[in-house]
Amino acid sequence: MRTNYCGAINTEYLTQTVTLYGWVHRRRDHGGVIFVDLRDREGLVQVVCDPDSAETFQTAERIRNEYVLKIIGLVRPRPEGTINANLVSGEIEVLVRTIEILNPSLTPPFMMDDDNLSESIRLEHRYLDLRRPAMQSNLRLRHKVAMAVRIFLDQHGFIDIETPILTKSTPEGARDYLVPSRVNDGHFFALPQSPQLFKQLLMVSGFDRYYQISRCFRDEDLRADRQPEFTQIDIETSFISENEIMSLMEEMIRDLFKSVNNADLPNPFPRLSYADAMLLYGSDKPDLRIPWVLTELTDVMKEVPFKVFREAAEKPNGRVAALRVPNGSSLSRKEIDDLTNFVAIYGAKGLAYIKVNDVAKGLEGLQSPILKFLTEDIINTILARTEAQDGDLIFFGADKEKIVNEALGALRNKIGHGQGHAEEGWKPLWVVDFPMFERDEEENRWQALHHPFTSPADGHEDLLESDPGKVLSKAYDMVLNGSEIGGGSIRIHRQEIQSKVLRALNISDEEAQEKFGFLLNALQYGAPPHGGIAFGLDRIITLMAGVESIRDVIAFPKTQRAQCLLTKAPNTVDEKQLKELHIRLRKTEISKG
Repeated sequence: MRTNYCGAINTEYLTQTVTLYGWVHRRRDHGGVIFVDLRDREGLVQVVCDPDSAETFQTAERIRNEYVLKIIGLVRPRPEGTINANLVSGEIEVLVRTIEILNPSLTPPFMMDDDNLSESIRLEHRYLDLRRPAMQSNLRLRHKVAMAVRIFLDQHGFIDIETPILTKSTPEGARDYLVPSRVNDGHFFALPQSPQLFKQLLMVSGFDRYYQISRCFRDEDLRADRQPEFTQIDIETSFISENEIMSLMEEMIRDLFKSVNNADLPNPFPRLSYADAMLLYGSDKPDLRIPWVLTELTDVMKEVPFKVFREAAEKPNGRVAALRVPNGSSLSRKEIDDLTNFVAIYGAKGLAYIKVNDVAKGLEGLQSPILKFLTEDIINTILARTEAQDGDLIFFGADKEKIVNEALGALRNKIGHGQGHAEEGWKPLWVVDFPMFERDEEENRWQALHHPFTSPADGHEDLLESDPGKVLSKAYDMVLNGSEIGGGSIRIHRQEIQSKVLRALNISDEEAQEKFGFLLNALQYGAPPHGGIAFGLDRIITLMAGVESIRDVIAFPKTQRAQCLLTKAPNTVDEKQLKELHIRLRKTEISKG
């Protein structure tokens, strides 16, 4: 039997005989003595094969990288001058007595300590990629986070309850992943986008405090922080207010970061209304590590000769705003052109700017192609409101409010991080007072900003029918370093209010009964006031691990095209399977692209 993990042996085991199992990380032949770095999940240990044992030495001569070995040997001190302070086992080595090759290995496509690998190669050979120390560390971090969350929630009276994976399609969010039913011809299950309705039903059922580390599925366009299947920490509780659940969840996240990362988060987290977040940062998930805010200019641009600014200011949903970049005047014309192309991604038609060379010189101290279109009073107002100083650069956004917010918000992040202006550490906050609805211009109807089961703010119920655009909700998002890590709300627990919200979303009573009848019925049987939140487990671990993509904290992720390069999923199926599912493909040939 194994007596120790390789990476856990230290000087406490000197003179002891140990039995180890692991993989050959590297083999070195030093003129008659063979050294093997043996690796397992805990790390490395140096193994020495002496030629005095002929049989053992002959076996050692055959081994190569990634062979699986069993070794029995004596723990002894390393020779003076060979100590490796970076390893737990760095002061000792194991003198081999017996060595057994449990399984050879083909030459791997990459070394396990190579950090300069293409992602496609890594994903094609994920079982090897997961052997690398960085990936082992990430997945062990994931385990620690999940355990810390479970312990906290258990200590606070939450009950772990599983909800269905095969459920009903309710197309009011992202696209569902559909599963055809073999025994119900022409009918489909959907994989859950979240356990939302089931956890509300559990509150109706009287369980009071529920949680689940749940798998969720959304068929949507992917980014670095999205996957078609992902994991969330799903929480719901009864008889609780917004402030109470936010305080409890703050405590959980503080406890999590302290116990796992030894990081101290502020107490309490700052809170920012949605309206102020958009006004100041152009984003509902602002990165507070960047100490810059947007400057509102819409009110002073309605009479300016500059048509771009004036027309944006006159639009009912238009905005003109500025972003001051301290010491930004050093940016070259090419760098500014590159930033102009960057904001075009968000719909911006251009990126006007003013370089502030010398404030004291007035107009002569400024440099910009738009100065001739602005009056001196307007220019002075811009300088005063932005608090511009010598060496600063002022960027402008002028368009629909949504375009300006997204473009300047993204520009703030790009320059702030790219030019080294972001502060170190953790900057959490709550964003609250969200609008209940947002306007879908293409379909000319209201959509739920969060989901249609979010409760309207107190006193806003009457606006559901008269003026839905003014309704605020009891929703709250937790943001950390510019990433939304959790979102939740107080739910609607009265059937008549839920029906009003669905009608505001242009869902008729008949359609509502078809889609959500089980919930509407349940709310009539003494549903308690309740609310909850869901945290993105993958996103939290991505932040903790300091990696760029959630694919680096998921064991077997999909690519940005929602493909598994390891198993080659999704794949075609044979005609017999399709026939059993009552499905006929429209295309006779499926593209592999």
